[in-house]
Amino acid sequence: MAAVGRLAGGTLKRPRWRTGLLLALPAIAIFALLFVAPLFTLVANSFRTQAGAFTFSNYARFLGDPFYRDVLWNTLKVAALTTIGCLLVGYPFALYMRGRSARARNWLALLLLSPLLISMVIRAYGWLVVLGPNGPIAAVLTWLGLTPPQLLYNDTAVLIGMVHVMLAYMVLPLMGSLDRIDPTLVPAAKGLGAPGWTCFWRITLPLSAPGMLAGAMIVFSLTASSFVTPAILGGPKVKLMPYFVYTQATTTLDWPYAAAIGFVLVVVTTGLLLGYSRLLRRGRGEVVFG
Repeated sequence: MAAVGRLAGGTLKRPRWRTGLLLALPAIAIFALLFVAPLFTLVANSFRTQAGAFTFSNYARFLGDPFYRDVLWNTLKVAALTTIGCLLVGYPFALYMRGRSARARNWLALLLLSPLLISMVIRAYGWLVVLGPNGPIAAVLTWLGLTPPQLLYNDTAVLIGMVHVMLAYMVLPLMGSLDRIDPTLVPAAKGLGAPGWTCFWRITLPLSAPGMLAGAMIVFSLTASSFVTPAILGGPKVKLMPYFVYTQATTTLDWPYAAAIGFVLVVVTTGLLLGYSRLLRRGRGEVVFG
């Protein structure tokens, strides 16, 4: 029986799962060091007072204060609206890229990814100039005889900046799903008499649903935890959870309460993403919307 488990050279054949585990060990170690360990530290600190005693008061303070509940709701609302905005802008862009030549797709991909090559602070200050009272949008509206609206330090400015930052994270998963669709399906449906809109609604959209859901998960989670862009474009008027984590940790030096706010955001975001994951598993690339 021992000879069965040996190769022709006389060495024992290593199980495939062990080889895979050895290859994954560096990534597992980095993940545990940079994510799991800080998360456990965050959870432990959230159940302590500033003196180090165990307490539930941090969570009672957060959940019992309607102000912080409104901040949580506003954070989720901004993340959801950013996700919808990225989907509305990114889906037509992904469809357009799908039908282009390889050279054109490379240039479009460079255009899509170019904002990620610039510092997030520089991008936010760029929008600060564009949306400002002396910016080009205000100048055009004034030239047309219209009164420029207030575009800075509100949810609108944050949404514009976040859609610009997160668009690539929506388009790339969409491109993966669209490229996996059999290119003969739509021509075959049109040959059977289906109009273009029916082909899109019954073929392209359902088969691209996994990419849409994957992009939505990425954009939603990154937006909910984003700090720099909302802080610059929204200012103190736009109250989001990451901003209050920052102020509690650096201004009031209440690290336990900052940890509790951060952990509440992690739990709520993770719960919503698990719902997305269940919907994604339910679709499995098939019809999700019907």
